[in-house]
Amino acid sequence: MVFVSSEEIISEEKEVDTSESEMTFLEHLEEFRWRVIYSLIGIVIATVVAWVFIDFLVEKVLLLPASEAKIQLQNLKPFGQLFIYLQVAFIAGFILSIPNFFYHFWKFISPALKSSEKKYVVWIVLFSSICFLTGIVFAYYVMLPFTLKFAAQFGTEIIENNFSIDEYFSIIFSVMLAAGLVFELPMLSFFLSKIGILNPSIMRRFRRHSIVTIMILSAILTPGTDPVAQVLLAIPLVLLYEISIFVSKIFSKKSIE
Repeated sequence: MVFVSSEEIISEEKEVDTSESEMTFLEHLEEFRWRVIYSLIGIVIATVVAWVFIDFLVEKVLLLPASEAKIQLQNLKPFGQLFIYLQVAFIAGFILSIPNFFYHFWKFISPALKSSEKKYVVWIVLFSSICFLTGIVFAYYVMLPFTLKFAAQFGTEIIENNFSIDEYFSIIFSVMLAAGLVFELPMLSFFLSKIGILNPSIMRRFRRHSIVTIMILSAILTPGTDPVAQVLLAIPLVLLYEISIFVSKIFSKKSIE
């Protein structure tokens, strides 16, 4: 009768887990392909859902900032409104499917995480989605009113400011999506800290430079010379930077090792 020690069993299990976790380059490509397919399926389903509520999205949500800024919109292209509706449905579908997109993104890179860290993927997906959606809400209620108000009032009264519908929606989508990406700064800090590129000491060292950059960025993104608008944009960016330092401190590679 042969007796096997518990240490030998554990070592054998580790070898099995390591062999199972290792993937070839082609297997990584196959995994990436399926993650992209699942993400696209989510966007298609969310786009169909958005199309069901397309009138509400266009008239009650996206055109509301224009009415509040007293902007006159014009359609200058044949079938222009049809293409606008399709664009709205697709972008709304992309925004609605953000949790699904982040889930498959983090599942794809999860093999690079430790087993003790993989259980936090759901929380990471939730936090990433909240950051992105918070940026969109912030752009809708804070950035867009100032942007459209400035665009409507700038210039001489002799020239009437009537906007084409496609240019208007281009501003709406670019500002909202850009804000959503900017609010992903804490998650970017998490990812760069995990792979050892970023650490809290570097972020603290360049804090002053970052604040100056944030103020310049706020002045560029905020139309006009209204200091209140610039401060409203700079405050959340500074807070996001401080949150990113905290995130980097927790998940930096050195602190984990």
